[in-house]
Amino acid sequence: MDTTQRDSQQRAHEERRRELLEAADRVVLRDGPGASMNAIAAEAGITKPILYRHFGDKGGLYRALAVRHTDALLAALRAALDAPAQRRARVEATLDTYLAAIEARPQVYRFLMHPADDQSEGQPEQGFDVGRHAAPLLRRLGEELAQVVAERVDLGPDGAEKARVWGHGIVGMMHAAGDWWLRDRPCPREQLVSHLTDLLWGRLADAGDREGGPAF
Repeated sequence: MDTTQRDSQQRAHEERRRELLEAADRVVLRDGPGASMNAIAAEAGITKPILYRHFGDKGGLYRALAVRHTDALLAALRAALDAPAQRRARVEATLDTYLAAIEARPQVYRFLMHPADDQSEGQPEQGFDVGRHAAPLLRRLGEELAQVVAERVDLGPDGAEKARVWGHGIVGMMHAAGDWWLRDRPCPREQLVSHLTDLLWGRLADAGDREGGPAF
């Protein structure tokens, strides 16, 4: 097989994989964490063994979808961080970009962060471990944000280390606060963004202790 044929086959494989991921996205938007390999295969018009041939198992499909959505989210976060605005406004825009993304597609978010085990479809899907699969997604977001912080903020001689701590800390905060907010909806998104920005901006350091209470 010559190079042209190999390139053509590679392009066809990548296009087919993209089509399968789009079919998986449609099922996830409809079914959320309960999206099954059977439903995705049916949506794509193929059998489940063919789906396994492309992704291996539900974990492989999950990772491919995670990369797809994380790439899009990271591009949006970078755009918010690079916007021509004051630093606080960019922090607010970045937090809002993340929260708006999970609000707009909550079923996708829940599939990525809270996938349900489906014990009815056979061995390949049993034992799907959310922690084992979701943790790398959060680590990637943390590392990417750390790189952005290091590139844009002068943090001194130990800047690289501090940027990594900040990057992972901010992602952890966004994830935990966003997960709680998406479930309980205790306040409008704009208000949550403002509160989180206050925290990142040092509001805790400026706040006084309550009278009669222990110092914090």
